[in-house]
Amino acid sequence: MIGSSTARAQENHYTAAEIVQAGHNFFGTVTGGLASLVEKAVSKYGLPNGYILGQEGSGAFVAGARYGEGDLFTKNMGSHKVFWQGPSIGWDFGGDGNRTMMLVYNLPTVDYLYRRWVGINGSAYLIGGFGMTVLSLEQKYYIVPIRSGVGARLGVNIGYLKFSRKATWNPF
Repeated sequence: MIGSSTARAQENHYTAAEIVQAGHNFFGTVTGGLASLVEKAVSKYGLPNGYILGQEGSGAFVAGARYGEGDLFTKNMGSHKVFWQGPSIGWDFGGDGNRTMMLVYNLPTVDYLYRRWVGINGSAYLIGGFGMTVLSLEQKYYIVPIRSGVGARLGVNIGYLKFSRKATWNPF
């Protein structure tokens, strides 16, 4: 009986190989560090039960904002269009545009995604880069954005991303 419930739980999660393949298809030729970032996330948080593929843009001069849109994919709750936006504050300067893959952990329902997810972000690149951040809610649910972007950015900030069903310019 325990084995069958474990098998059902695995059916609702993506393997590291499935995530890396989706990332290769999405990011294209800039995926040199993708597999190692996915491995790091999976070793720390386990297998995700969803992922988001999308694009985003952000800019900061001490205070900043980030806006994005993409699609949430899950094995047992379907796929859904999502938007995100959020403010940040810290020692942070520059701007960037990113293709983003977000690994989603322990999402109980799609509706649970639509709230504020807090995290700390650090960036240091001049032309392009690849990075990973961790956003958390209740220290039980996690979203791990993996970004591949272009721009010029240097800094560390704290902020949040608010996910919504519709696009908005209000980062709060």
